[in-house]
Amino acid sequence: MISVKDLHVYYGLIEAVKGISFEVQEGSIVSLIGSNGAGKTSTLAALLNSVKRSGEVNFSGFDTRFHKTHTLVQKGLALVPEGRRVFINLSVEENLRMGAFNNDENYEHLKETMYELFPRIKEKRNQMAGTLSGGEQQMLAISRALMCEPKLLMLDEPSLGLAPKIVGEVFETIIKLKNEGITILLVEQNAFAALKISDYAYVLENGHIAMEGVAASMIGDDAIREKYLGG
Repeated sequence: MISVKDLHVYYGLIEAVKGISFEVQEGSIVSLIGSNGAGKTSTLAALLNSVKRSGEVNFSGFDTRFHKTHTLVQKGLALVPEGRRVFINLSVEENLRMGAFNNDENYEHLKETMYELFPRIKEKRNQMAGTLSGGEQQMLAISRALMCEPKLLMLDEPSLGLAPKIVGEVFETIIKLKNEGITILLVEQNAFAALKISDYAYVLENGHIAMEGVAASMIGDDAIREKYLGG
């Protein structure tokens, strides 16, 4: 689905991502795990061409280097950003409409599909997004991204700031989306939760890939357990 080779990301003179390479196979969940400042969010931004970067990114058969962010979204690459970033002064339904900016003909069908996936946001469809709970805003952010019918859904810290029960619901939804054929690239500090649902994972440290492997095997790796999973 996506192949990344020798990716570098720059913020002025600072190099945040230092020549990483990785792949996401179609139909899989792949995780990027690591501590704050490791380069995870910068990597996702680079895939959407929203930061200065170099290197090769091949998405679904084409080179993304010369495409603008909105074009990549139209081609099937979507991001649920860290912190959710819903439009707080718009209603739930208006947020969903914004997500379908390139897919207006399917809006009504997709909206009802989102309401089936997240009944809680259907109950609050006329409410301002800024009045929703953190968990409800995360459900809305995921729904908004799904309104463009992505081939690859990128999730940046979906569990951040949520109660454990809501985190469980979010991860159950991610599994459900995979089962419906959506390929997922997951960035998470909650390494154990991410590895439990992933097929493959990469560990980022200081802009480099420190290790990679089948997620189930990484859960049992002593070095990873000690450093990222709390021993």
